[in-house]
Amino acid sequence: MDKLSAVIDKLVFYARKNLGLDAENEIYARNAVLDVLGSPDYAYTAQKCADSTPEKLLEELFSACEEAGISTEDEREEYADKVMGALTLSPRDINKAFARRMRVNSKAATDWFYTYCVKNDYVKKSKLDKNPRFEEGGLIVTINKAKPEFRDPKKAASGNSVKGGYPKCAICRENEACPVRNKRTLRTVSLTLDGEKWFWQYSPYGYFNQHGIAVNCEHTPMHVDRSTFVKLTDFVDMFPHYFIGCNAPLPRIGGSVLAHDHFQGGGEILPMHMAHSYKLLARGNFDGIAEILDWPGTVIRVVCKDKQKLADVCEEIRAKWIDFRDESLGIIPYDEQGAHNAVSPTVIKTPRGYEMNIILRSNVTSEKYPDGVFHAHPEFHSIKKESIGLIEAQGLFILPGRLEKELSAVEEFIARGEQLPAEYAAFNLVYEEAKAIFERDGGSASSAMKKELGSICGRILENTAVFKDKNLTVKFMEELGFKAL
Repeated sequence: MDKLSAVIDKLVFYARKNLGLDAENEIYARNAVLDVLGSPDYAYTAQKCADSTPEKLLEELFSACEEAGISTEDEREEYADKVMGALTLSPRDINKAFARRMRVNSKAATDWFYTYCVKNDYVKKSKLDKNPRFEEGGLIVTINKAKPEFRDPKKAASGNSVKGGYPKCAICRENEACPVRNKRTLRTVSLTLDGEKWFWQYSPYGYFNQHGIAVNCEHTPMHVDRSTFVKLTDFVDMFPHYFIGCNAPLPRIGGSVLAHDHFQGGGEILPMHMAHSYKLLARGNFDGIAEILDWPGTVIRVVCKDKQKLADVCEEIRAKWIDFRDESLGIIPYDEQGAHNAVSPTVIKTPRGYEMNIILRSNVTSEKYPDGVFHAHPEFHSIKKESIGLIEAQGLFILPGRLEKELSAVEEFIARGEQLPAEYAAFNLVYEEAKAIFERDGGSASSAMKKELGSICGRILENTAVFKDKNLTVKFMEELGFKAL
């Protein structure tokens, strides 16, 4: 039996079973796959499969293609994208199937869409499941082995640009089924947020359960204004089982794609959403409450059942913060480098109403802290030098993949009672502190290292706090007419 013909038939059967390919389009899809592979010799084998995800079948395909001289190992990603793209439903059919489920239950709709994106190989769940992840000190820590580390903010931004002008950037809707960056399997669903056309897609290398992005259909720069707060609440009206948030629209503290307005969210409640209140505040003309969070960063939670009144208060907070100045605290809203103050709002819907958490951020730099006064300080850069964006500010830290190997070596030095070699000097703080935990608590060097990473991530969040004293956050809100209860 011809190996290549057999795996092609298995893939078409897989698409019938998992990707909504109907009988009328089966020949069409098979011929599209054959076209992708350069029209090799083929004979129908009637082979079937029991697979519910595509990884094993794609490995079989790669093996058969390489044996036949059709592709090489370094072309696997491109060929997988081409083949699975040929087997994936059209954007129109995806939107119709999603809308049909939305009329019944929004969670069923998003569960179906996410599962579809895993089954068509856009979401690389098998790779994501290999990322180490643990909870420590009230935070979630992950080591991201699937994506490269961007230590230079300029390189991080350029890494998400697309040369040639089409699509204009990495998240434009024109990326759907586009060969640029192997997006043939990308599918999106349409949204309307505050009367504007947006769309929703999942991240191929998501950081948490059903991690996705909501994107403006218009290629317009990231910004936060009153409409942003309304859009976020519109989103959780549609998907009350999700959270949604917006990165600060400034370099170093915001997302890497600042050229295109978008939000991030998904199906996981992050640690900050569960943070308790340090101080409760109210204002006579506001039918809701404000809470200063007991959280390492500077966060104001506004709770209200009326989305328009909520948006009004959130906009007051944003407008006050972007002009706020206190040079004794290192807070400078504007200088020759431009604007430095911004907010990252993120919302969930609960029985109390909309809970909008507004994270006050600053990207100001200084001679002492050239990477950012309110960024991870240099002693922590061996662990995290990348921007502290929306997800980390909410308590889910994404650490670079290199740490899996590097920290394993440091753990070995601790376990064997050895000194840290010179080539690991960047990890001296980590080594000394983890070693002290190991000697104090016993257990394994690995458990000591997890405690140390949780501690470092907590201290990085403290670095990002614009008000180190929470009473200053209370004072900030009192200047807007709020009073402590």
